[in-house]
Amino acid sequence: MWNTEAFQDRLRPFASERELTRGEHLFRQGDPIATVFEVLAGRLRLVRRTIDDHLVVLHTAREGELFAESTLFAEAYHCDGVAAVPSRVRTYPKREFIAALRATPEAWEQLAERLAHDLQRLRTQLELRNIRSARERVLQYLWLNAGAAERTVPIAGDLQELAADLGLTRESFYRTLAGLESEGGVARTDQGIVLKASWPA
Repeated sequence: MWNTEAFQDRLRPFASERELTRGEHLFRQGDPIATVFEVLAGRLRLVRRTIDDHLVVLHTAREGELFAESTLFAEAYHCDGVAAVPSRVRTYPKREFIAALRATPEAWEQLAERLAHDLQRLRTQLELRNIRSARERVLQYLWLNAGAAERTVPIAGDLQELAADLGLTRESFYRTLAGLESEGGVARTDQGIVLKASWPA
């Protein structure tokens, strides 16, 4: 993630790595925050369970991304951190990580840019979850993420993960996607989901 050697040099003596199996917790809600994580391989999720035990996926981090960096100045985690697939992370002590940021303005700027992108993503996620119709929610997601030319949405991971990101049950998402396929609106390929119908559908 970091393009500044000075920042990496400051952190290298404090870095360590950890392997996680699928479903393993990296941390739990309420745990004190003493570590910053970077995803080296796999995918990790920030998740929280509602009072009726419904799982809500707040964010998915992939290779090359920081994980739970929004809690850098908090005292405790506000949700659980779980490996969606077998994963490997690099860990940095929070105190040393913050000190390295303060010593390298370029790294501060990169972190600010990342947090700005995360804010935009969260606003889009909120927009999608406010759409009550599963069909319209899936179509809106595809339209927002399809490439301008090929109109293909690449899928990182399985469709069940995408369903969770959209706030839909697996059954509802699969049923909606199958309906869109039968209508000729979308097609599934090895590259992802192709949005075939014109917008709005």
